[in-house]
Amino acid sequence: MDGDSQDRTRMIAETLADKVITQTSMGVGGARNDGFHNAEAEIVATTDADCQPYPGWLEATLKGFDDDVVAVTGFLDPGDWGDITGAEKLAYETLFWLSNVLLVVLSVLGKYHLCGANSAFRKTTFLETGGYLPLAYADDTELYKRIKHKGRVKLLDDMIIHYSVRRIKKMGLPNYIRLVFKMEWDVSIMNRKPMKGGYARQTYE
Repeated sequence: MDGDSQDRTRMIAETLADKVITQTSMGVGGARNDGFHNAEAEIVATTDADCQPYPGWLEATLKGFDDDVVAVTGFLDPGDWGDITGAEKLAYETLFWLSNVLLVVLSVLGKYHLCGANSAFRKTTFLETGGYLPLAYADDTELYKRIKHKGRVKLLDDMIIHYSVRRIKKMGLPNYIRLVFKMEWDVSIMNRKPMKGGYARQTYE
């Protein structure tokens, strides 16, 4: 998916991918929606451009779809450290460890976070639900609130993604933590649909 890139991204992608699609819908969620509409398979997985799946990620994802399962999700393993070292790296690793523990606790309670960087869906169910809304943030959190009524959701132990921390590093860890709490409060607790905000779109050198 090419989101109107202004560099050589599309040209490079076309040498590596079977098909490169130009995004026409709004936002990160819109890009994923475009991908679902163009996908030919019944099971469609989502991740981010700066993420790298663990070996066997796709196989593990597909095995998770029992007859009544409409979506699966997994865990994030931080990476892409750059010049992060020492105590700062430990802080990031601890944050992701706590986040993964929270995913397990929530799953026991029957609640799931369908992280856009590491989730997969039945295409027909996803489209029937309406897909991602063009929110400024937490569109994956909002989607779960609708798709959970369509069938079962699962958290898979062996569905793991190497997750780049460069966005968090640019924002600053304290600011990122505050933003996560704000996003969850707005969307999960207050049922808001935020349309303004710049978290999703970033520029990197």
